[in-house]
Amino acid sequence: MNNAQHDAEKFRRVMGRFATGVTVVTYERENHPAGMTANAFLSVSLEPQLILVSIKNESRFCKHIKQGDCYGVNFLTEQQEHLSGHFAGRTVEGLDVVMNKVQGVPIIEGSLAHIVARVVQIHAAGDHQLYIAEVVELVEAEQARPLLFFSGKYGKLNAA
Repeated sequence: MNNAQHDAEKFRRVMGRFATGVTVVTYERENHPAGMTANAFLSVSLEPQLILVSIKNESRFCKHIKQGDCYGVNFLTEQQEHLSGHFAGRTVEGLDVVMNKVQGVPIIEGSLAHIVARVVQIHAAGDHQLYIAEVVELVEAEQARPLLFFSGKYGKLNAA
């Protein structure tokens, strides 16, 4: 193992020590709903209301979503762990993902919350693209516990 590989692996392990929620970013691809699991999501600004998702350069998302387009962010519940895997590329055959549209963007039914946002800036950042978007719609959907991700594994919130 060379130092570059060691450093990349160590970087991934260290970054994995930061607990995050799990989201599925949804969008339209060739007139069909599409999505991908992402935990690299954050709020950027309150005024204006801006969010950011970080997406690998080779993702289909980057080929289909440009400045001015909209995407959705779905916060997953503990009961939606199977959706996280499905949208992360571990396809579950026969899985019927129920989606509705908000502002023309597909959103996942039963998620904790949804955001629909319009891309205002895209920035290259190493092997990723940073999609900064202005919030168009906010939906507080379910009263449930969030799905968490920590150190390469899913977790649950144990707080009262």
